[in-house]
Amino acid sequence: MYFRPSFSLRKESQAGSQKNVQTFNVERPTFLLPVLIRDYRIPTFDPPFPGSYLDSMVNHKYTNALVNETSPYLLQHAHNPVEWYPWGEEALSRAREEDKPILLSIGYSACHWCHVMERESFENEDIAKLMNAHFINIKVDREERPDLDSIYMAVVQMVTGSGGWPMTVFLTPEQEPFFCGTYFPPVGGLGKPSFPQVIQSVVQAYREKKQALNDSASSIVGELQKLNRLPDSQDELDPQILAEASSGIISNYDARNGGFGSAPKFPPSMALSFLMRAYSRSREERLLEIVENTLMHMACGGMYDQVGGGFHRYSVDAQWLVPHFEKMLYDNALLSRVYLDACLLTGKVFYRRIAEDTLDYVLREMASPEGGFYSSQDADSEGREGAFFLWSRKEIQSLLGDGDAEIFCRYFDVTPEGNFEGENILNVPRPPHTFADLERIPGERLEAIIRSGKNRLFNAREHRIKPGRDDKILTAWNGLMLRSFAEAANAMGREDYREAAVRNAEFLLSRLRKNGRLFRSYKDGRARFNAYLEDYAYLLDGLLSLYEASFDPRWITEAESLAERMVDNFWDRSGDGFYFTSEDHESLIHRPKEFYDHAVPSGNSVSAHALLKLWKFTGDDRWSSYSVSIFKRMIVPMRRHPGSFAHLLCALDFYLGQPREIAVAGSSGSPDTKALLDEVFGVYMPNKVVACGSNAETFLLKDKPQVNGQATAYVCENFTCKAPVTTAEELRQTLQSDLT
Repeated sequence: MYFRPSFSLRKESQAGSQKNVQTFNVERPTFLLPVLIRDYRIPTFDPPFPGSYLDSMVNHKYTNALVNETSPYLLQHAHNPVEWYPWGEEALSRAREEDKPILLSIGYSACHWCHVMERESFENEDIAKLMNAHFINIKVDREERPDLDSIYMAVVQMVTGSGGWPMTVFLTPEQEPFFCGTYFPPVGGLGKPSFPQVIQSVVQAYREKKQALNDSASSIVGELQKLNRLPDSQDELDPQILAEASSGIISNYDARNGGFGSAPKFPPSMALSFLMRAYSRSREERLLEIVENTLMHMACGGMYDQVGGGFHRYSVDAQWLVPHFEKMLYDNALLSRVYLDACLLTGKVFYRRIAEDTLDYVLREMASPEGGFYSSQDADSEGREGAFFLWSRKEIQSLLGDGDAEIFCRYFDVTPEGNFEGENILNVPRPPHTFADLERIPGERLEAIIRSGKNRLFNAREHRIKPGRDDKILTAWNGLMLRSFAEAANAMGREDYREAAVRNAEFLLSRLRKNGRLFRSYKDGRARFNAYLEDYAYLLDGLLSLYEASFDPRWITEAESLAERMVDNFWDRSGDGFYFTSEDHESLIHRPKEFYDHAVPSGNSVSAHALLKLWKFTGDDRWSSYSVSIFKRMIVPMRRHPGSFAHLLCALDFYLGQPREIAVAGSSGSPDTKALLDEVFGVYMPNKVVACGSNAETFLLKDKPQVNGQATAYVCENFTCKAPVTTAEELRQTLQSDLT
């Protein structure tokens, strides 16, 4: 999706489906290129637009070099009349040999406006002729190549002040950017040039002012290098950082609708996770009120799929009513975890239902037979945004009958005129108990009507044409989902979730790893692209949670192996955190580092958290040293922009919060052991690691025998343990004393 919000490198903003926050002290430079482009008279040229190119696309009138790719997004463009190349040496060599600039277009499969620009411009033969005559055209799936997306998105934001997808960047043959934007329309108007006009202006500037453009491109690259420079600080790691962060995050709170800021609203999963930790630490009631108000509004709004479960990407309004209808695996991984934690913290069954329905949606719609999880579902179906999820009142009446339909429609805010383009997005404007009181309907009767109605609508919806699904499997996003299923298995006692987590880990380690090295993406039996920091970090984190769900020591061993590889290939020897790409990665114009948490947590923040847990599991201090180094280098940014580092703050909370090391000596399948583990996993206790088994299986279990042949729990801090206990009641008291 494409937005043009105001953006500063020192402020937080939304750009497309990504939250962008630049917190480093980099001034926006004055580049020569935009001035050069403005100096040229933009031609009045706008080619005639023939009818839809869909017929020729279906007949495969054209085929370009994308036809051999595995990415669904790239394959969508394989029969454009544009001579697209994937990013690679063939295209880059041709650009150098022919001295042609590169037109780089970056997007992703579930992106609505990417589809719009394809239909309007890339399927248009006249525009394609312009592109083919003057450029080497490269199409990139941002989900397969987040390194390229990160580099050139930073450029777009620096130069234009905003960002989003589709991203359009013009490069020199040496890959240096000299002009950029996002979505360009096929026909100009209201002071905005058309895409053909932009093309012709860029071509003219490149031909007549080439040296000036090269100089401008070099200055842009110079500015990119500054993004890796972290501010120095002599501050100590102090709990006050966490208290200040709580205040900073809630300063932008929307008390009426929940969430933070105004429209569009993205689900603030990591901020909510941190605020729950902050509440657990301080018992400040306002923090919990903010979390619960936000969770309730999101789950009752149209951003949540009221019929089938799972969350759409974001809300275009402040009320969480109208979503952008794509569904991303990573959102549902992060949000299911937040709702699960809220259930553990408050004991409210509503939050468990949302978490469970979300995970069940993933198993139903996003799980591959091999054990991986697919990337996303499109916003569009039948050529229309949101068509699969919309309802008319008449259709609901025909499915439910007049009596139940009337109640159902009032409950879900369904009207004859609709709330979105003449149809209805189901949402729940009033809580069930309030609605039941107002309508004078017994609660049990209302629940039965809603449950039956949702089942009927779901079955009817299954006969519709479903949104397209991007069925590539990404290591990083699967790592997020792995952790969510593992944690839910423990908290909910769902064996099917545990089995899904084990299948997923086995799939990732067998299909997306070779000779100890991870790959980024898998589709149609092919694992491709060197993995990035986030792939290693997320999978490492997920494997540690899987150990706690299965207590198979294999997963600790695998986690250690990944950590070794991650440090060897990604750590900056100067101590300034992890690079996004490995040391032997393809040479690009910039080797980025990412610290801020946007749509997904940064690789550095997840690494910091996971390595701390690995330290606790293994007793090896070197793992914690990397985390502490990251924390110390990020003190200033965390203090200035806490909302941009919510997951890193969660990791810092783990470090400063004296995490509990809990060892249960006993067989994980025995009733007495299960009683102890239920006590551990049935409460909200985010700062903990748990081991279970016999004396020799893991470091935490060493020298911790059973007492009198019974399952025995040891609760430790800093590897110093309290007296062992053998009953759930004793363990509950021990844990409560540690928490105060």
